[in-house]
Amino acid sequence: MTKEVSATSTEQNKPAGTDEPPAVPKLPHGLFAETVRQAPIAIAITDNKANIAYINKAFTDITGYTSKESIGCNQSMLSHKQTPRKVYDELWSNLEQQIPWRGLLLNRHRDGFPYLAELTIAPILNLEGETTHFIGMHRDITEVYRLQQQVVDQKLLIETVVDSMPVATILMDETGRIVLDNQAYKKFHSDLGLREPLTIFLEILQEDMGDEWGQLKNQGLGFRNREVRYDRGGKHGPRWFSCSGTWFSQGDGSVDTFFKQNAHSYLLLTLDDITQQKKNEAEIRFNALKALMAEEEKIQSLKETLLGAMHHIQGPINLLSAAKTMMERRGAERQNPALLDILDQVLAAGEESLDRLKQCIPEVEDVAMSMVNINQILHECIVLLTQRMLSAGIVIDWKPTPILPMVMGLENRLRAMFKQIIENAIDAMNQSGVDKRELRISTWPDGELVHVCIEDTGPGIPESLNFKVFEPFFSTKSGGGRRHSGMGLTMAQEVINQHMGLIRFDPSYHYGCRVHIQLQTHAQHHTGQRPYAYG
Repeated sequence: MTKEVSATSTEQNKPAGTDEPPAVPKLPHGLFAETVRQAPIAIAITDNKANIAYINKAFTDITGYTSKESIGCNQSMLSHKQTPRKVYDELWSNLEQQIPWRGLLLNRHRDGFPYLAELTIAPILNLEGETTHFIGMHRDITEVYRLQQQVVDQKLLIETVVDSMPVATILMDETGRIVLDNQAYKKFHSDLGLREPLTIFLEILQEDMGDEWGQLKNQGLGFRNREVRYDRGGKHGPRWFSCSGTWFSQGDGSVDTFFKQNAHSYLLLTLDDITQQKKNEAEIRFNALKALMAEEEKIQSLKETLLGAMHHIQGPINLLSAAKTMMERRGAERQNPALLDILDQVLAAGEESLDRLKQCIPEVEDVAMSMVNINQILHECIVLLTQRMLSAGIVIDWKPTPILPMVMGLENRLRAMFKQIIENAIDAMNQSGVDKRELRISTWPDGELVHVCIEDTGPGIPESLNFKVFEPFFSTKSGGGRRHSGMGLTMAQEVINQHMGLIRFDPSYHYGCRVHIQLQTHAQHHTGQRPYAYG
C-alpha cells in the first residue's frame, strides 16, 4: 500500500519533459453506449447497405420514428423525395471512398411534414480496413434555415428597393468604406467625371457644416436638405444636389465580440439631383439680376458722372484758390479788393456747387455680409455676358475648382466687380488687331484664401501702368465707340478693400492681361487679417 502511494507520488512529481505518457484513467464500462444513447443529436448506425441497426432517443424526437418502426428499415425511409439526385450521388461517392460526407437533406417527419436536416455520415471500418457500418448524425435546422432565408430575403428586398430609388444612396462605415450604394450613385461616376464622387461630397459638406458635422456624428443625429453646388467647368454647367444624412450605430457581427458590445457607426447619405429645379430658379434669378444690375449700372454711371463733374470743377476751384492766396500775400497797396471779393464769391459758388453735386451722389445702402459662393457669382457673370462674348467672337474657358470654400462678403458688390473686370477684358479683346480672342477664368483654394484668375488675349497693360490704372479717372481704353470714365478699376479696388482682399495685374504674363484676385474665406475673414500676396 505504501509502495503504491509512493509510486503514485513519484508519478505526480515527475518533472516535465519526460518521454513516458501520463497514465490514462479507464472509462466506466458502457459509457460509450450511454453517450450515444443520451446524445442531444440524432444518431443512427446502419449496415453498409444503409439499413438501420440502431437509433438513439434524439433520433426519435427529431424524426418521430421509434426503434420498432425504424430498425431494419433502410435510411431512405426518411427522404422527402425532393432532394436532388446529385446530392445522393455525391454522398455515396464519398462513402465508397471512405470519406465522411457533410451536407443538407430534405427529410420527412413520421407525421408527413418536411424538415431540413444537417447531416454528417461517416464510414465505420473493421481491422482489415473494410466498411462494415455507417454512423449518421443529423439535426433539424428548419427554423435556423427559415431565419437565415428571412435575413437573406430582407437584405435582397432592401438592396432592390435602394437600387431602384431615383435618389443616389450610399451607406458608409466609420472608416469611409462604402458598404452599400445604388445604381443612381454609380451613375455619378460618368456624369460628374469623378472616380469616387462620395469623397467630393463629403469634403464639400464638411467644409460647409464645419463643427456641426462632428457634433451631429457624435450624437448619432442627422441633417436634411443641405444644398451642394458642384462646378465641373468647361462645357458642363453647375450641378446642384440636396444632401441628407443620418448617423447610426450597429453591433459588430464578428465572433470575437460575441460576449461583449462593440458597435460601429455608419452614415446613410442620400444625394438628390435638384439641378433642373435650380436651373428654373436661376432663370428667374437671372432675369431679376439683369434688372437689378441694369439699375445698379445706371446708378454707378450717374455716380461716375457726378464724380467726374466734381473732379473737373475742383481743378479750376483749386486754381482760383491759389490765385486768391497769391493776391492776399501781396502788400496792401498792390491788392485789388474788388477782385478779391469776386474771387471769394466765385470760390463760394464753386464750393456750394461741389456740395450740391456731392449730395446728389447715390448712397450705397449698408448690407450685412453673408456667405458667398465665388464660383456661382462668376458663373452668373459669364451667363450675363455670354451674348456680348458671342458677338465679339470670344471663346470662354471656365475652370472652377469644384470644392471652393465660401467667402464672407457683399454678393451684389462682388458680382458687379467681377462683371466690370470681365467687361474690361471683353473690351480689350474687341479692339481691331486682336485675332485670338480667349477669356480664361479659373478659381482655386489655398489654405484660408480663395483665388480668382481672369486672363484675356487682348493687348495687355504696360507694366509701368499696373498701379496707375487703379487711380480715379485714368483709363487705357480708347476705342469701341464707348465712353470710359476711368472709374471701373477704382471701384473694383474699393470692393476688394471692403473685403480685405488683394487685386493685382501679373507683370510676368505676356499673352494679354492677367488679373489675380485673392479673397479671404469665411473662416479667415473673422480674424481681420489681410491675405498674403503672391510674388
